[in-house]
Amino acid sequence: MTTHKVGIIMNGVTGRMGTNQHLLRSIAAIIAQGGIKLSDEEVIMPDPILVGRSASKLAALAVRAGLPEDRITTNLDTALADPNNIIYFDSTLTGQRPTGVRKAIKAGKHIYCEKPTATTSKEALALYKEVTEAGLKNGVVQDKLWLPGLVKLKWLIDQGFFGKILSVRGEFGYWVFTGEHEKLQRPSWNYRKEDDGGIIVDMICHWQYVIQNLFGDIKSLTCIGATHIPERWDEAGKKYKCTADDAAYATFELHNGAILHFNSSWATRVDRDDLLTLHVDGTHGTAVAGLRDCKAQSLAATPRCTWNPDIDSPIKYKDGWTRVPDQAVYDNAFKVQWELFLKHVVKDEPFPWTLKEGAKGVQLAELALDSWAKRKWVDVPKLA
Repeated sequence: MTTHKVGIIMNGVTGRMGTNQHLLRSIAAIIAQGGIKLSDEEVIMPDPILVGRSASKLAALAVRAGLPEDRITTNLDTALADPNNIIYFDSTLTGQRPTGVRKAIKAGKHIYCEKPTATTSKEALALYKEVTEAGLKNGVVQDKLWLPGLVKLKWLIDQGFFGKILSVRGEFGYWVFTGEHEKLQRPSWNYRKEDDGGIIVDMICHWQYVIQNLFGDIKSLTCIGATHIPERWDEAGKKYKCTADDAAYATFELHNGAILHFNSSWATRVDRDDLLTLHVDGTHGTAVAGLRDCKAQSLAATPRCTWNPDIDSPIKYKDGWTRVPDQAVYDNAFKVQWELFLKHVVKDEPFPWTLKEGAKGVQLAELALDSWAKRKWVDVPKLA
């Protein structure tokens, strides 16, 4: 049996996303399943080292993940100096990310990091250029592409179910408690612009890769943001002023003519099938996808509606939909992409989700902020 032991520097995994999605549900889960089986005679086995500022937090996290006590450090340089650590992963605060990534590039490590990859598209593109010029493999987290609901939606698209796609309506978000009386669901920095917070910077990066990979390239957009909740309370119970947007309302025009509208909000209460839903209308059919499920209605099954508000509707609209069946056993979306990246590093398998793709997301967020500031439509140029 050939075992490829891959040292992975995991910087910033004491945060919510890093702990839950990247360490426990991805890397630790891969280790628990016996690694990534390439064949009966070959396997990839991750060997993570956790990096952060608090030794006690790292030690506790290592116990949760079942890692040896010597696989933690508060010194990034020490982890980078170890030749057995060949991948650098970054889930620190966005503003700190370029510093860590550049250190790792200088140390000759392959790069995989959370999005946004930087606070500006200029910096994000510079990181891509630097890592490619160094001859290193690189990738950005684009997890929503592997959500079961979106995988089923992509299957419908590939089957030609929709005919010509006309429009998409995306609804995302939920009520994030202010912290005055309740426990926070999200960290307080998300609502401070000076700490790189804001839902436009956070979520427009996601919508860029979802739109591009499922529906087509974006031609132009218009966006308006809002700070609906002006004050919140932080982790220490101290009131602070919210300086970042907590909602965004964006419309995208694609080169193929489709029109997409996405509402993203941390100040909305959910009355839909999931926290994210995509309603896709086409000439031959319509589908509504959530995080894990997808339902569809073909042209042949579409009811003939008439407008008559004076009587109860004779049509039970929700009855005319068919659940799209599971095509496979769906694993955690973050874990799926981690496995693909590890195969890319070890076996040179294709991995198109590079830092350049991450830069496209940062660019779109910048253009959305520009549209909001100018209160106008803006074109989306190809990234240089």
